[in-house]
Amino acid sequence: MIDERDDDCGCTEYRELSRRQFLGTAAGGSMAAVAAAYFPAWLPKVVLAESYTSTRDVILSVFMRGGADGLSLCVPFGDPSYYTGRPTIAIPRPDAAGALTTKGIALDNFFAFPQAMAGLMPAYVATDLLVVHATGQFNSSRSHFDAQRYMEIGKPNDASLVTGWLGRHLASMPPVRSTAPLRALGLSSGLQKTLVGAPKTLPIANPAGFSIGGSAATAAARMAFLQTDYGGATEPIHSAALDATNTVSLLATIGFSTYRPANGAVYPNTSFGNALKSVAAIIKADVGIEAAQVDIGGWDTHSAEDPIAGSMYRTMQDFSNSLAAFYADVIATAPTTGVTAVAFSEFGRNARENGSNGTDHGRGTALFAIGKNIAGGRVMVNNWPGLAKPNLDSGQDLVVTIDYRDILAEIVQNRLGNANLGVVFPSWTPTMRGVTR
Repeated sequence: MIDERDDDCGCTEYRELSRRQFLGTAAGGSMAAVAAAYFPAWLPKVVLAESYTSTRDVILSVFMRGGADGLSLCVPFGDPSYYTGRPTIAIPRPDAAGALTTKGIALDNFFAFPQAMAGLMPAYVATDLLVVHATGQFNSSRSHFDAQRYMEIGKPNDASLVTGWLGRHLASMPPVRSTAPLRALGLSSGLQKTLVGAPKTLPIANPAGFSIGGSAATAAARMAFLQTDYGGATEPIHSAALDATNTVSLLATIGFSTYRPANGAVYPNTSFGNALKSVAAIIKADVGIEAAQVDIGGWDTHSAEDPIAGSMYRTMQDFSNSLAAFYADVIATAPTTGVTAVAFSEFGRNARENGSNGTDHGRGTALFAIGKNIAGGRVMVNNWPGLAKPNLDSGQDLVVTIDYRDILAEIVQNRLGNANLGVVFPSWTPTMRGVTR
């Protein structure tokens, strides 16, 4: 889903990005079909079987659109330059004097969560949540549009690559269930680039209300007409149409309105929370879903960021409480199908606050991975680069020391069972960093 909460405080480019993203992906289903038809010759041929036994995890990919401030999401309170660079928006140290409601929650002797991220502490304590810091992309763009595209396709500066990293993963693997009409969905009005090229994948903003537009009185007749009319059509129109109509029927069998989360989980009544609740219902219905992409905006905090009680606080709280509910409901309950969730942003923010008590576009940020087979309960860093000005990228940003593709590649290989890493992340040789157990 495209979340435009940044319109109040974000940059002009981000507001334009939201519109371009919607217009550019409004025909998401057809884009996926076209991309699938024009995969390069080096893409492995997938041979479909009547049945396929799999121990692969379902993956939930969360894109934190707008450039999430990793220095507020996971606070390096052990670095004194964090406080000198952010005199008004820093999160107080866990051992600072004052109210508990404002102090950081220690994760170790160097990093802390702000109070807004407290919802994720149970997953962290259970060692099912890994935070990767000073991560991101090795490219020079500060443009939301470019950086998001690079991250979603899995390769920077390549205009010829039109498919997404998760789309290529699904296209290079046989389905977990060959009869499933839907392998993946993007909870959005248009298919996110991450999923472009994935077979049997649709953009579905609201799975509970997915249907063919028009009067409810004639819905069944129109469904029957489409299935008959497209039954003899040529490929890829034939399969795409039948998959879409079959998906309408499939989702109608899932009781979204009566769904009761397990383990006492309570999803926030927000766009993000409701999207994750829908994903949980689909996963638990065991209909063959393999991947879902959900977006959350609100991170482009150029002014009045206020991670203690303001805009950033509210966005972090929505993010953490929604993911915490998904963890309790789906991951911690150890379902038959394993589930791994990853959340990341196109870039971070400046190490120092600006004159409007906000932060501008930066480099390194924080990535989150959650799952029963994620080696969590820690903050992973590759030699903390430091926030003193001489140690900053261009004198202003946290240096990227871990490419985000290292993290995703290990999950793709070890939890999604796909060894075709050169297909999923072209021209990148990942460093395996012990992300999975």
